[in-house]
Amino acid sequence: MPSWLLPEHIADVLPSEARKLEELRRSLLDNFRLYGYELVMPPLLEYLESLLTGTGQAMNLRTFKLVDQLSGRTMGLRADMTTQVARIDAHLLNRVSVTRLCYAGSVLHTRPSGLHATREPLQIGAEIYGHAGLEADAEIQKLVLTSLKLAGITQVRLDLCHANVLRALLRNDERATQYEAELFALLEAKDIPGLMSISTEFSAVTRNALLALPALYGDISVIERARAVLPNLPNILQALDELDALATLVGAANITIDLADLRGYHYHSGVMFAAYVPGLPNAVARGGRYDHVGEAFGRARPATGFSMDLRELARLSPMAKRKQAILAPWSGDCLLQEKITELRKAGEIVIQSLPGHENDQDEFDCDQVVVFENGNWILKKLG
Repeated sequence: MPSWLLPEHIADVLPSEARKLEELRRSLLDNFRLYGYELVMPPLLEYLESLLTGTGQAMNLRTFKLVDQLSGRTMGLRADMTTQVARIDAHLLNRVSVTRLCYAGSVLHTRPSGLHATREPLQIGAEIYGHAGLEADAEIQKLVLTSLKLAGITQVRLDLCHANVLRALLRNDERATQYEAELFALLEAKDIPGLMSISTEFSAVTRNALLALPALYGDISVIERARAVLPNLPNILQALDELDALATLVGAANITIDLADLRGYHYHSGVMFAAYVPGLPNAVARGGRYDHVGEAFGRARPATGFSMDLRELARLSPMAKRKQAILAPWSGDCLLQEKITELRKAGEIVIQSLPGHENDQDEFDCDQVVVFENGNWILKKLG
């Protein structure tokens, strides 16, 4: 095998794509700042127990592990940044007030999440700490929609779910509680035969509710259908009320309800959501409420947020136009150097042709040239 071949699902980012990614990253972070979010930069690796706090077995399997040669302890290369940001809020900032934090950086996965997915996503996201009300959830979901719009994506479907619907059913049936992990997987896959098989010894109320959940998918009217078919448990009624209120607060035109879309269920504590766009079978962004993750860091705080993969987002967004640039000859003439400096200060891209070489770029389209005429260096249109 040639030494320059990269591992499967790991790839270099070439100039045009790299520029697109970087401009998208800057645009989204600048927009987060307009909402009052502060940028943090967690480390790429941490001790494993800190990195996996509250994330469940799925994230453990996705995390690359290594031994720290200084301490002898097991460390992990982050597969997600949400827990790291929760640690920063709970353990380092230690604020009492509402805190808005955002982040952007590479994460690593032991296996790709899909057939054509990378194992090195470029994750970007935002989190709100300190407010337990639905107003924070609504702000986060509006921020997702704004971010996708900045990326040139306007056809977005926002799917809402609630972790406490399944939890309420399990708490009400001791037998079902023993199969929590299996039920989660079956519901996520909408596997009705599997649910029928595993629930034979559950109470009739629990079994009927579990079999109904995969079909509780559609527009906002699903909430009323859920009220009719699910048991009148207080936590279920509260969850449905929150979903109903949040759909009104967000005000998005295309909101759907999917009470079986439970990805991230293990660490979410309330409303969960996923954003879907044309051209991508999986969610382009996911998020929700996770009030209990900070407990392991010494301080539980109400928390809600979202994250997305910039690489996926860049593939979906329209191709950026090539940047207009100015071509200049190579010369030691002081007047030419002053002209080039002046143009660059004005924000123009100036590319000097090195002697004996032609310019070949993916990103730039040179439509002007600096030429020497009548004792001055001036700009002229090319072609």
